[in-house]
Amino acid sequence: MDEGQNNLVMCRELGRDYGGQTAVSSLSFSLARGEVLGFLGPNGAGKSTTMNMLSGCLAPSRGEVEICGIDLLASPAQAKAHIGYMPEHPPLYPELTVDEYLRFAARLRGLPRRRVKAAVETARERCGLADVGHRPIGQLSRGYQQRVGIAQAIVHEPALVILDEPTVGLDPNQVREIRALIQTLARDHGVILSTHILPEVAAVCSRVQIMVRGQLVFESPMAELGDAGEGGGRLKLHLSEQAEADPLAGLSGVSRVETLGPGQFRLHHAGNKELAPAVAQLAVDRGWSLYRLEPETRDLEQIFVSLTSGEEADAA
Repeated sequence: MDEGQNNLVMCRELGRDYGGQTAVSSLSFSLARGEVLGFLGPNGAGKSTTMNMLSGCLAPSRGEVEICGIDLLASPAQAKAHIGYMPEHPPLYPELTVDEYLRFAARLRGLPRRRVKAAVETARERCGLADVGHRPIGQLSRGYQQRVGIAQAIVHEPALVILDEPTVGLDPNQVREIRALIQTLARDHGVILSTHILPEVAAVCSRVQIMVRGQLVFESPMAELGDAGEGGGRLKLHLSEQAEADPLAGLSGVSRVETLGPGQFRLHHAGNKELAPAVAQLAVDRGWSLYRLEPETRDLEQIFVSLTSGEEADAA
């Protein structure tokens, strides 16, 4: 993504070391308003370290982070004013009511007293908490407590909202409600979502990034996910048995041909949209029968497994 005025986050060559071990290395990306960025990776990949650096809770060993054009290291207070952060375990006070806690969060964020009441009402309404403002947080269900955690992150109307595992421990209905809430947040904010739940990324994110061993190894808009990854697009063919791989490999844009069986092939290509007509013409020219020609796409789970296979065991 090009740098521009719409970018809420600019991260350049960000890194973090713990002693002699590198947890995050040379991480660079940007986030625009209206985007929901899914951050994925196996255990120990560096996701939590990255979230802590982006939220200003942990200083990087090197690199730069800008939030709304403000250097997070040079001007932390000004930059953090544009950030809302909900960690995996929200810092809730069970003895406080929802309204008391949100007023407390608003004051911690530096909102003037004259604005606190309206800010609390807006955050409570957006997060579906309108009917529980008077109730102690400790008496709420886990799903409602997660909503309170998100409400405290947006009470000061930040440009950037960072959510770390927001649906962990929720039942399916609560998960759907939180996902719907995240999608509404994207209308006015940029959202970074760190999670282990692949369907969650597929359901709410507009872009996905995968980290392995502290490095960014994959990035793609969700709309282009099927053609993303090593080898670009793939085309599966079933031709008559006399068909040969070499003529197929000679087609423009084909990087590799897999032979799956007699007359059956998988063509790897770099997103060549004219490949299917070229294959059909080749079959006519060679006198091959063409029984099947279909594009193959990889879903997020397949891409994640191919990039991270073995990483969980290594981390353990």
